[in-house]
Amino acid sequence: MSTHPLSRPDTPASSAQTPPRSTLDRVFGSLRARPGVSAAGAIVLLVTVVGLGFSALTSPADAVTAQWHTPEGAAAVTPTAAPAEPTADPAADAISMSATGDIIMGDAPQDLPPNGGKGYFDKIKPLLPADLVMGNLEQPITDETGTGKCPQPKPGEPVNCHQFRVPPSYAQHLVDAGFDLLNTANNHSRDYGTAGFTNTQRALDGVGLKHTGATNQITVAEVKGVKVAVVGFSSYAGNNPLLNLTATKTIVAKAAAQADLVVVQVHMGAEGADKSHVRPGTEKFLGENRGNPHAFARAAIDAGADLIVGHGPHVVRGMEFYKGRLIAYSLGNFAGGGQLRSEGRLGWGGVLKVTLKPDGGFVSGQFHSTIFSGAHGVPQPDTKERALGLITQMTKEDFGASGAVLSADGAISAPAT
Repeated sequence: MSTHPLSRPDTPASSAQTPPRSTLDRVFGSLRARPGVSAAGAIVLLVTVVGLGFSALTSPADAVTAQWHTPEGAAAVTPTAAPAEPTADPAADAISMSATGDIIMGDAPQDLPPNGGKGYFDKIKPLLPADLVMGNLEQPITDETGTGKCPQPKPGEPVNCHQFRVPPSYAQHLVDAGFDLLNTANNHSRDYGTAGFTNTQRALDGVGLKHTGATNQITVAEVKGVKVAVVGFSSYAGNNPLLNLTATKTIVAKAAAQADLVVVQVHMGAEGADKSHVRPGTEKFLGENRGNPHAFARAAIDAGADLIVGHGPHVVRGMEFYKGRLIAYSLGNFAGGGQLRSEGRLGWGGVLKVTLKPDGGFVSGQFHSTIFSGAHGVPQPDTKERALGLITQMTKEDFGASGAVLSADGAISAPAT
């Protein structure tokens, strides 16, 4: 998230065991099971065997190992082979993860949702459930007021600096929504300085939420016995470095050594309603270097990342696969909190759900479109699936053969190879 052009203008706004059968029953059943042996044929053959004095029929233990003596001219019969064990589902131990884009819940003290923000995510909550639910928290959770980054504007001057915060109690709203882990690597996590950032970490810790994004921070969550390392990157001080690809590879490799899976959360790319395309090269916004999304994503995957979750441009972007790993370049805006502009595609976002094997192999994906509107930017499902439509378009235009395959219902699959 960034500064003035993309923020809201400052105007109101178990089964039982089967009893053992008799030896006769078992032999008869075995005969009936042979290809080409009818019920009548089985009876004739069985009677023939009994008439020949085959003693094994009176001894269950011997019946298993007895050698059949076939009368001259009769077809040979062999014991029935045990049925093959069913093939195990290769994805049975896979885990699901969901992720969102930018989250702002309001701005204290005046511009906060009613009822202390309780129920803020209720409309969108059904779309979030997964084994691990992640979001990009684009504001401090703090009561700190004395260290805001923005100077007091002079009368008549346009506002070109934006800072947001919500009280510590708002951390519980993230828990109530179903989040497990929040990324703090972005340009607003330190709106109220180091003190505000430290308060955010304490607020999240206090309600049992994990967080990632601080310099050299690797956050490991254990999900269904699978260790998932999540690492946050941005172009801002105090976060893991987006702009230094050598450092990127180093920290991702460290994460890969600590866990089965590595997820990279990254705040990158230029901002604006016209920034849905991903183009090769460095992107800038208001003079700031916002990284090279192509190069960063590939460097991270080369170093061991299994999923890239992007945000920051305030619009959704296309998705592609690289070495079998999904790159979602931007999930757009998720919750506006009355601070983010919502007109057109700036109000579109979504929930990305990805299921991966413990070795990082892609199993399936799904994208659900969301939208926020109203004075407090409350997120809700978008029945028109506008974000999905835009992602599908951008994916085709930007990535060609490497692009993810998105169906009309939001299912995501890897391109044919």
